[in-house]
Amino acid sequence: MLLTKIKCIATFLLCLLLGQAQAQPSEFVPAKKSTALPRQQQALILYQQHCASCHGGDRLGLIGPPLIPQSFKRLKPKSAKLTIKNGRVATQMPAFADKLSDQEIALLVQFIFSPPQDAPKWTLADINHSHKVYYPPGSLPNQPVFQADLQNLFVVVELGDHHVTLLDGDRFEPITRFKTHNAVHGGPKYSRDGRYVYFASRDGWVSKYDIYNLKVIADIRVGINTRNVAVSADNRYVIAGNNLPNTLVIMRADDLTPIKIIPVQDARGHSSRISAVYAAPPRDSFIVALKDIPEAWEIAYTDKSDQNSESSVKKFSIRRITLDNYLDDFFLDQDYRYIIGTARALKQPGKRSQVLGAQVVDLDTGKKIAQLDIAGMPHLSSGISWRYQPAGKPATRVLAIPNIRGGSISIFDMANWKKIKTIK
Repeated sequence: MLLTKIKCIATFLLCLLLGQAQAQPSEFVPAKKSTALPRQQQALILYQQHCASCHGGDRLGLIGPPLIPQSFKRLKPKSAKLTIKNGRVATQMPAFADKLSDQEIALLVQFIFSPPQDAPKWTLADINHSHKVYYPPGSLPNQPVFQADLQNLFVVVELGDHHVTLLDGDRFEPITRFKTHNAVHGGPKYSRDGRYVYFASRDGWVSKYDIYNLKVIADIRVGINTRNVAVSADNRYVIAGNNLPNTLVIMRADDLTPIKIIPVQDARGHSSRISAVYAAPPRDSFIVALKDIPEAWEIAYTDKSDQNSESSVKKFSIRRITLDNYLDDFFLDQDYRYIIGTARALKQPGKRSQVLGAQVVDLDTGKKIAQLDIAGMPHLSSGISWRYQPAGKPATRVLAIPNIRGGSISIFDMANWKKIKTIK
């Protein structure tokens, strides 16, 4: 217990040192408490004194996550007050109950839930500055340092204290456990040979991990709030979709060096967050769904030419598919021909967002071909499809979709997109 307390104190002091080294001096205000100061100025003084060392003078995060409204997906003001007051177990977030009054904590919460005066930016210079390569490509052995069936491993993401466990699937025993960035999200994505796994965190970090050598190979922060990553089938590229700023970032898969930043905008300059991005191996492309623009994008990651015509597709070019609604999340069928995406109406203040079903889009033609009858909150990115042989009938392929809000699973026939059954 004493050793744990010493480690916590040492970590907190390191946070303070790191923050003072990285924040701009002009961002810090002398920490003098005065009730005569305007509330906003009091809040700024409190933030710089107690929070900036870990969360950044600009609130965009350092070793702690960003503290801006765009990053608070599930955090509510009441929970934020309790976190500041009592700390957070198994993290570096200390308790401030003995340092701050309830009034001061309330001021801080109001401050971090207020949008920054200037729109947050994350430029190529910021991305390059964050880039760290711990082991250059080719510098580590090509044989695993452990004994296990490489085709039967689990990568278990632990959200509570931000770790990942590599689990032996035969014995259900941990091979190793390692720390990740804050709130890994979007699911681990693998290289084609299964040796490397890529993680994206909510606060914009992308990491590459070598399963054979049990080491993090490279880190890079591509944004302030990141949705997920995808890996090309040729193992050459990784793409990350950001919700802040509204960008796609393409990196080299070998060491995460950034190659290209794509602003996510429509033809009129309207910007959008990313719903999700996935690789479509047979198409040599990435498929991107947009949350605020009724479009899906197909981004080629190889140069392609059509032998039956004079047309050609350049690497990283964008094919825009116009939709009749926004896609909140989506599923790709096994042949990577169809997008099946949840369509939700824009959220009204004080009301739940309404589901408008799901639309099926043919990627070959770029046309919507069906509308699925789904209510509640279907989670299409967790869907699955398989071949099904009904008794006395031809085989077909079916799609099962879990419904988070409705507590059910909907099953559709992918031949005609009609609902077969709902399982409570």
